[in-house]
Amino acid sequence: MNAPRFPVRLLAALACACPQLAGAQEFAALVSPPRFEATARAGTTYRDVIEINNVTAQRAHFTVRTADWTLDAGGAPSFSDALAPGSCRPWVGIEAADIHVPGNGRVRYRFEVAVPADAPDGQCRFAIMIEGDPQPAPGNVALPVAGRIGVIVYVTVGDARPRLELLEQRVRTVDGRPLPVLRVRNGGNAHGRLLGLVDGVDARGRTAVFEPASLPILPGETREIVLTPRADDAQSAPPPIAWPLALKGRLEAGTERLPLDATLAP
Repeated sequence: MNAPRFPVRLLAALACACPQLAGAQEFAALVSPPRFEATARAGTTYRDVIEINNVTAQRAHFTVRTADWTLDAGGAPSFSDALAPGSCRPWVGIEAADIHVPGNGRVRYRFEVAVPADAPDGQCRFAIMIEGDPQPAPGNVALPVAGRIGVIVYVTVGDARPRLELLEQRVRTVDGRPLPVLRVRNGGNAHGRLLGLVDGVDARGRTAVFEPASLPILPGETREIVLTPRADDAQSAPPPIAWPLALKGRLEAGTERLPLDATLAP
């Protein structure tokens, strides 16, 4: 990106691969992309742009700030204005704390991450929070409601990378249906996200292709990744499974390779 440099603001004192749409009464914004995954060397500055579209006819006001975040067991983020231990948010600069977007208009919003020269290999993770003005809540709710979107940013510094280890394969009930689950630990210093397809053959000889949930596995984290059988098309239901199920294939996360050869049963 060739956007001009803008001053880096220290923000420590501030108290899901498709665009995100959030709405609360008159607030409605389409934000793209929903996630950044980038690399940078120590002593350099990474810059990028978020596109914020106002999908209402009225001029909209948004506040913007950074936040730290964690993920729960299901992969849902929880955002925090408080500066987390070891947070890289002091490296982050945002273009403005308040922006106005004309009705049905668009703003290209800049941010940057100035990586210190002495930064070790690792990963800078934070969120950019875009929030509309509070609006009256529907019904008898007394408190106003404000729509909010969190854009997740990963900046991998230096030669950081994930180091994934398959600890266990088992069957777990997910949304009322038994499915194969992989328990994976990340012993590296950057997040990993499993990609690829695994071949499955069930007890009746039926074949199916399984794909992993695309949840990030953060450094030092152990996470359960569900394997879901792919349907033939968007209108079809996933094929049923007659247990036991034989799985064979290889999943990947960057340069990491996780071979899988197992037979599972509930």
